[in-house]
Amino acid sequence: MDKLFDSYWALRVTALILALLLFFYAKAQLDDGQTSPSNAQLDIITDVPLEVYYDTENLIVSGLPETVDVTIEGPMPIVLQTKLSKDFKVFVDLNSLVIGEHRVTIQHENFSPKLEVTIDPKVIDIVIEEKVTEEVKIEPEMNNRLIADGYELIGMSADPSTVFVTGAKSVVESISYVKATVNSDEGITESFDQEANVRVLDSNLNKLDVTIDPEVVKVNVEVKQYSRKVPLTIKQTGTPMDGVTINSASSQTKVIELFGPKSIIDPITRLEVEFDISEIQESGVYEVKVPLPNGVAKLSKNSIEVQANVTKAETETETEDETAQGQDPEPGRTEPEEVEVEEETNAGETTPEDETPADEDNNTE
Repeated sequence: MDKLFDSYWALRVTALILALLLFFYAKAQLDDGQTSPSNAQLDIITDVPLEVYYDTENLIVSGLPETVDVTIEGPMPIVLQTKLSKDFKVFVDLNSLVIGEHRVTIQHENFSPKLEVTIDPKVIDIVIEEKVTEEVKIEPEMNNRLIADGYELIGMSADPSTVFVTGAKSVVESISYVKATVNSDEGITESFDQEANVRVLDSNLNKLDVTIDPEVVKVNVEVKQYSRKVPLTIKQTGTPMDGVTINSASSQTKVIELFGPKSIIDPITRLEVEFDISEIQESGVYEVKVPLPNGVAKLSKNSIEVQANVTKAETETETEDETAQGQDPEPGRTEPEEVEVEEETNAGETTPEDETPADEDNNTE
């Protein structure tokens, strides 16, 4: 064996064979496309902000992604430095485009020329539209199931009542609802104020991409206890006293308001008040308590005034007294006034007998 390697031609043949083997191995690697620099590196930088250049004062662009993914491939030191420094940028320049639909390619700059750069997505479809601003009215809303049983929502109002919505013309024209939703715990029993975010929605309740000014408003919620007015009727109870006739019993209060749960109050069609006539002796105004139905929280009035019209029959004693007061004087009896008049008349008269003596005396003289 040692003699074989000591031979000059043997060494030449061995070297030639090794060279041929290396040549064919290298060629096979190139044919398979698997050759690459020993220090090559591939990396993906995700969520890279996309910069957009256009007239932001008068135009709105839709269809633009906020971020893109960038794949870089090249020497490992350059790849690592690029990923760490992030001094590159990806952008689209739309300043030369007019209103309408366009397909644009995302561009990049500040990458090393030794890197191979791929952007995903590479091409995007956009729409350039006129920017408009419109003042719209806010519709406050709240889930009615948050209101406690026996109470009801009277009304809601927003301050301010309108907001300014800015966006693409087609988007602003598609606005169907501008909502300010109030959130609260269940069992609401009184009015309150709450700040709420404003949402702009289309007819399918999809949130629209617009700018809202202001974004938050104050919503006033008015709540009161549920109530309903029902007719009031008077029902006479008991038996009148002997000789007493109740001609009528009425009240100026014709309706009364009931407060409480809607399920209990709504079935009540009228409220009946009992008026006990067993102790009524004369006409007049009487205060009567109004009954509180089961389940009703309270009434607008706890009592009402009832006007009673009463007629009483005459008794025997009253009849005798009236008869005695109406009798004529006894026969032959002279009224005192007439006696005094006769006495005064007799005192003032002169009889013939009185005059005679006076004449006689004169003659004698």
